[in-house]
Amino acid sequence: MDKALIRRFSSACTCIAACYVILACSPVDDPGMLPAFNAATAVQPQAMPLVANNPQRNLLWGDVHIHTSLSTDAHVMGVRAMPDDAYTFARGGEIEHGAGFGIKIGRPLDFAAVTDHSEYLGIIRDMDPELPLSSRSLRTRLLEDSPLRTTIAWIRTMVLFKPRFDGAEGGDQVTANSWQTIIDSAERNYQPGRFTTFIGYEWSSMPDKNNLHRNIIYRGSKVPPVPFSSIESQDPRDLWTELEKQRASGLDNLAIPHNGNVSGGLMYDSVAFDGSALDSAYAERRMLNEPLSEIFQVKGQSETHPALSPEDSFADFEIFDTILSGKLRYAEPKGGYIRDALRLGLEMSHRDGFNPYQFGVIGSSDSHNASTPAEEDNYHGKLPLFDGTASIRLGESVLLPESYQLSRRWGSAGLAAVWAEENTRESIFDAMRRKETYATSGPRIAVRFFGGWGYPRDLVESSDPVALAEKSGVPMGGRLPMMGASQGDAPTFAVWALKDPDSANLDRIQIIKGWVDRSGKSHEKIYDVALSDQRTPNAVTGIIPAVGNTVNIETASYENSIGNVQLSAVWTDPNFDPQTQAFYYARVIEIPTPRWTTYDAATLGVAAPEPATLQERAITSAIWYEPKGDPH
Repeated sequence: MDKALIRRFSSACTCIAACYVILACSPVDDPGMLPAFNAATAVQPQAMPLVANNPQRNLLWGDVHIHTSLSTDAHVMGVRAMPDDAYTFARGGEIEHGAGFGIKIGRPLDFAAVTDHSEYLGIIRDMDPELPLSSRSLRTRLLEDSPLRTTIAWIRTMVLFKPRFDGAEGGDQVTANSWQTIIDSAERNYQPGRFTTFIGYEWSSMPDKNNLHRNIIYRGSKVPPVPFSSIESQDPRDLWTELEKQRASGLDNLAIPHNGNVSGGLMYDSVAFDGSALDSAYAERRMLNEPLSEIFQVKGQSETHPALSPEDSFADFEIFDTILSGKLRYAEPKGGYIRDALRLGLEMSHRDGFNPYQFGVIGSSDSHNASTPAEEDNYHGKLPLFDGTASIRLGESVLLPESYQLSRRWGSAGLAAVWAEENTRESIFDAMRRKETYATSGPRIAVRFFGGWGYPRDLVESSDPVALAEKSGVPMGGRLPMMGASQGDAPTFAVWALKDPDSANLDRIQIIKGWVDRSGKSHEKIYDVALSDQRTPNAVTGIIPAVGNTVNIETASYENSIGNVQLSAVWTDPNFDPQTQAFYYARVIEIPTPRWTTYDAATLGVAAPEPATLQERAITSAIWYEPKGDPH
């Protein structure tokens, strides 16, 4: 943060101090911190059931974006958990949060990956510098100190602490040892067929504070001696060069970009990192190295933005569009969201003959607590000092200007959903490579999505819908063959969804279409293909009545008295042009439920901030139609 900002904080602290002298300072009562974590009584990880091999594929749930104390930012803000703790949590065990209470996931995951920042990996943990949370833990401060004293500790950590990595002795060896710790933990916790761990890391390029981060995931046990970092290069093309060299030597891998929403428009730009023009070689490299992009996580969603999709009534969902830097600034939406990137890819394909943005989607959390905080009613934040308790998140324990209470706009998200034959590294990785994946904002909504030619209207009700759908079509992430289009037929899409048994009923299924017209300009349209409660559009206006809202904000509760347990549709594109390129993906939306802020407010006995509710969702990887066949 800059000096002017520090002066503003100092001035604010002076005013706050005066107020608290008058009002008398006392700690904030936060029941969410109780009881304290007790290792002797902590819930142990569950025995994971064997997942049988299924040629039609199993639905597996995971998180491939988890940080531990080996990441600089996590350690500085109070995290002491290590990779083994992350896998304990993923398997349903209880671990200690940075604020000293126990946390556990509601249901175990099927797979996970620790992806600590490769930049200065493990060095801050090894240096163990003197920090406010070193002398007195965050738990002690929150239980004993006034909000003013906690705020001072926050400023000393977040604003005034400047780590000096150049003074670290044996830094290269510390990084190598920390990487080995990550490798050893993944190998130790891997249970083929039952629970899968991936070896990985995060490459954290931040040109001018714009986010260009990627998570690197390895298919097997063969990995490099040290991870590649943005200290060596901030250009994604240099990362790809390194990954390509590794694959050539048998170290299979892929990269997953995330948080395009705070990239300042750089993540899915129309030019390369250095401003040079894109070409077919660039497009091919990007798709080989980055077959997926992360669409949901704590720091917001990257599907679309109201400024990019003004006719999408569901676009204003978990928007976080602030660049994370000392001088907070707006993140340019154009070039930062996935739907816009898919549209740009179609335009480039039409104009230039190549498409660098034909990727699938996945969700994960980006937790820095060695955990997966994807449950609204079980949210424990991303970074302990920044958002680790309800009292911090709602501005009760840390007194900051409203513009700097960023974590209130963060979301409880997300999860990766993968359709894989079995629960092994190879099977899940291969599913990610072929893009047979989708993402949710947290609930475990089961979704299947196929596109093909001549699907019968009763496909979903058939005895074997998957086999029938695959006979003349492709699953999510695939490319439609031309057989129907050559005869003038329009493609048909089959989609079916089942609610998360522990979450809300379903409101609707939508299919989002993007296409280029014959002049090369892209467009988008949203089709509501399945509605709950037998709703139908208004015959005159075409407007669909809202599903309703059963949320009780004061008690942070809702009823599943509206919506459907399952929805399905077999839908044919009514506006298909066989001569133009298009993509289609499905979005499944729940009925309204309480947002994590509403659960926090109920815990603290304060008014819930807006928005008090949200409609959780699942978004699938797209299916593409290419009139000239597969140009890649």
